[in-house]
Amino acid sequence: MKALQTVAGGLARRKLDAMLVSAGPNIRYLTGFTGDNAALLVLPGRSILVTDPRFEIQSAQETADVGCRIRISRSPLMLDVAGAVKRAGVRRIGYEPGRMLCEAYEFLKSKLPMRASLEPVRGWIEELRMVKSAEELARIRRSVETNSEAFEQTVSRVRPGIRESDLAAELEYRMRRLGAEKPSFDTIVAGGTRSALPHAQPTSARIESGQLVVVDMGALQDGYCSDMTRMLFFGRPGPKVKHMYHAVLEAQLSAIDAVRAGASTARVDRAARQVLKRHGLDRAFVHSTGHGLGLEIHEPPRIGRKDKTKLAAGMAITVEPGVYLEGFGGIRIEDTVVVTENGCEILTPTSKELRMI
Repeated sequence: MKALQTVAGGLARRKLDAMLVSAGPNIRYLTGFTGDNAALLVLPGRSILVTDPRFEIQSAQETADVGCRIRISRSPLMLDVAGAVKRAGVRRIGYEPGRMLCEAYEFLKSKLPMRASLEPVRGWIEELRMVKSAEELARIRRSVETNSEAFEQTVSRVRPGIRESDLAAELEYRMRRLGAEKPSFDTIVAGGTRSALPHAQPTSARIESGQLVVVDMGALQDGYCSDMTRMLFFGRPGPKVKHMYHAVLEAQLSAIDAVRAGASTARVDRAARQVLKRHGLDRAFVHSTGHGLGLEIHEPPRIGRKDKTKLAAGMAITVEPGVYLEGFGGIRIEDTVVVTENGCEILTPTSKELRMI
């Protein structure tokens, strides 16, 4: 894969002799391997994937186009990594400090040759992952479409009295039936005053007439994530709900309009907050405006007020402002979009209208 060659070619610039990749999504990005127990040692002329016997056949199949060497370990993986380091004679080995467990780090450090050192390298592979290839975008698009279809199939059958947990289970069942491997995160369904909890977990509470309901869901399909939030109202909304909803929708559309290659992520966040401030709701917006997504549901860049990342064509991000009033409820509207040179493409096909049940 080109990304693996990029990492190998960048070692000298970072004054490294090798790079140890331990995060599963990063290993998959570089090699195609999808197993859940592996370590990848990237060297200037070759790469070594260490995994256990459960993945012997799978690793050979999934990395066939990459050309990395497979080492099947029957001991702790880091013991074999240390052995590979010793045989290669390398001294400065980069590692992912935010991804490696302390126990694994300490074990590896104790087994390395005296002259070898572990050097922290933060966010290198994640930076490479920010701009998606055409194939990655096609997978994200399929995931988005599956997610939206699961929403439509489920909501068309929803009636007052359904439990939050049952609605979440039905959404996840539908996305699996449509081709998803699983949800890309724990589905959020929260009704009434609980909709003011941005990351509420579904409960056994029944959703009754007169309640707002937040549905935040995503599908993981072909390894790639989608993310969408839509709002339901059981019955007919009053003036306060309508005002909040239109304010959040206006903020979301304003933020989407600010998305384009070269724009800062802070500018996109600011566009949403300025709208909510005009409506007197800016203090009720308690999280960032969005985030990148791909192999993981939360990836760089973060779309926040203090973030300075410049957007680039090919980035897949969410745009999801929301307002949350304790004791009343909350509203969030979220789409998955792809950054283009002159704006963005909204992948989410689901209507943003408040869905009345």
